[in-house]
Amino acid sequence: MVMANPSLLLQFFFILFIIFLLPCLSWSCPEYQKQALLQFKSSIIAINSSFHALDSWDSSSSSCCLWDKVTCSSPSNSNSASSVVIGPNLSYVSEQHIPSNLLGALFLIRSLRVLDLSWNSINGQIPTLGFGNLSNLVHLDLSRNSSNRLSGELPEEIGNLTKLQRMSLWSSKFSNGIPSSISYLRELEQLHLSNNSLSMEIPTGIGNLSNLSSLRLGKNKLTGGVPASMQKLNKLNSLDLEGNLLTGEIPFWLFNFKDLQDLLLGGNNFTWNNNMKIVPKCMLFDLSLRSSDAKSLFILMLDGNNFSGHIPQSISQISSLELLYLSRNRLSSNIFPVFDPLMNLLYADFSSNQFSGEVPTTFPPNTKTLALGSNKNNSLQGSISKTLSNLQNLWILDLSSNNLTGEIPIEFVNNLTGMIEAPPNPTSQTLSFAVVIAFSSDFFSIEFAVNELIVNWKKSKQGLSSHYIDMYFLLDLSNNQLSSEIPASLGALKALKMLNPSFNKLSSKIPGRLSDLQNVEGLDLSHNKLFGLIPTTFTKLLQLTTLDVSNNKLTGRIPIGGQMNTMADPNVYANNCGLCGFKIHVKCPEDLPPAPKLQDHDNKEKPWILTEAMGIGYPVGFLLTIGIIFLIGYFNPSPPSNSRRCHRHHPHRLIR
Repeated sequence: MVMANPSLLLQFFFILFIIFLLPCLSWSCPEYQKQALLQFKSSIIAINSSFHALDSWDSSSSSCCLWDKVTCSSPSNSNSASSVVIGPNLSYVSEQHIPSNLLGALFLIRSLRVLDLSWNSINGQIPTLGFGNLSNLVHLDLSRNSSNRLSGELPEEIGNLTKLQRMSLWSSKFSNGIPSSISYLRELEQLHLSNNSLSMEIPTGIGNLSNLSSLRLGKNKLTGGVPASMQKLNKLNSLDLEGNLLTGEIPFWLFNFKDLQDLLLGGNNFTWNNNMKIVPKCMLFDLSLRSSDAKSLFILMLDGNNFSGHIPQSISQISSLELLYLSRNRLSSNIFPVFDPLMNLLYADFSSNQFSGEVPTTFPPNTKTLALGSNKNNSLQGSISKTLSNLQNLWILDLSSNNLTGEIPIEFVNNLTGMIEAPPNPTSQTLSFAVVIAFSSDFFSIEFAVNELIVNWKKSKQGLSSHYIDMYFLLDLSNNQLSSEIPASLGALKALKMLNPSFNKLSSKIPGRLSDLQNVEGLDLSHNKLFGLIPTTFTKLLQLTTLDVSNNKLTGRIPIGGQMNTMADPNVYANNCGLCGFKIHVKCPEDLPPAPKLQDHDNKEKPWILTEAMGIGYPVGFLLTIGIIFLIGYFNPSPPSNSRRCHRHHPHRLIR
């Protein structure tokens, strides 16, 4: 029998000690903290004997760090040999009412960094004794949905929790004012006090919380205005002040927070300065500016944000709506609001979203600008509805970059009477309207200065200045699947500054009547299947500065004269194999020099020369042949003696 090596056994037991016993020794919590936790548990059991959520909290246990819902710091993070309790997670531990004075036992543990008592039924005020000693607290959560009943004042000692980063006390019954000592919490990042009964004014010291990113004070009874000191909260991305009794003007600087995504100001008594012009610097996901007074007329310009979902139907109930800019968002749905025909909606921009379905036709007849185009985001389908022709006052219609099919209806073109004649005296005043919009069942309002409308203008995306908005007349049907012919009646829209049906499947001749577009500056017919000639009457387009007819099947001479002489870029005529002209360095057939006449004279003399050659050649050839035969002796005579001998051998001598 081989005996085990004693040294190996010692090593084995040492490893077991390290694995099982040492953690128990090092993770033992201070005795006073263990007793504080046991006191909290026993106080609850004294009220509710059926309480079993903390059964693992056993006095016979060697360390409270091994209990459920208790978090301790590691020894390396502690100045003592043992660990300390840094966080009892006590959310959802009791549906029975717990008196708030029982929390005093937990406040004895000064090493706490996290205290979570959310979603319980704690009644009464927060005990002031010991609460201010929780100077290491980083996260305090006493919030609930419909369970907690914490009430009374927020203790002034809350200002001692200087390491606090997150404080959630929402949906309770706290009352009176927000303590001014809250301004000492310079590390605070989230302050959620919404849905309580807090009153009085928002303390001005709240502007000192420079790390604050989320401030939620909604659904209280706060009064006064928005403190000017809050404009120092540069990291703010969520602000909820709705459902209070706040008064005064809505500060313009609220829209200067670059990181702001949620802005909830509705349900107060705010007023708006109609002389104030705002261009928001924020990218809002959520905006609520509800107001019970919808009589004032306001602008809504929410383009370039990240709003998603559908446009609420309730917007169509606001008869005073004049300008609505919702472009460059993530709005979707195949159903548009049905606007009242009597509404005064003049300018509507829904471009660069994610709409689907057919082209909406539910806009008021006095609409002047309707933008439903996009940068490859929209997917409106079907044909151009003839009912769009009801919008007889349109100045700008953008249906570009969709999936529209079929022909361009003649009825649609004939009824765009707003594009036939420009106003005789265009104004140069910047648009400044007021728009009220409704989400859900509530109204909110806000005003913005209208700076520009983004459209396809002269081969690029450009903003049209609002200073001369009534001078622009545009029809953009580009980047669709439209087919058939270009209606000649488009030539009647003499006010048009830009006509763009490019990148479609249009197949016809270019109507000569397009030369009647006396005000057109940009004409893009490229990337279609157009054939025939470029109308020579295009020379009458005296305002033309941009022309593109490339990538078609056009033939013939490129017109010259007038503004056509300035259209000298060969690229605007490219990929039309039948075009010719000096602009593309291809000569037209009629411009080629005539063939030389000498060539025809030689052709006429060829038969005479041939006959003469034959007349001379035959005799010469015959004589040469005879000469050659003679030279070789073919015709030499036999000698006389030989002749006579032939006679002697003649047959008559045999008879004799």
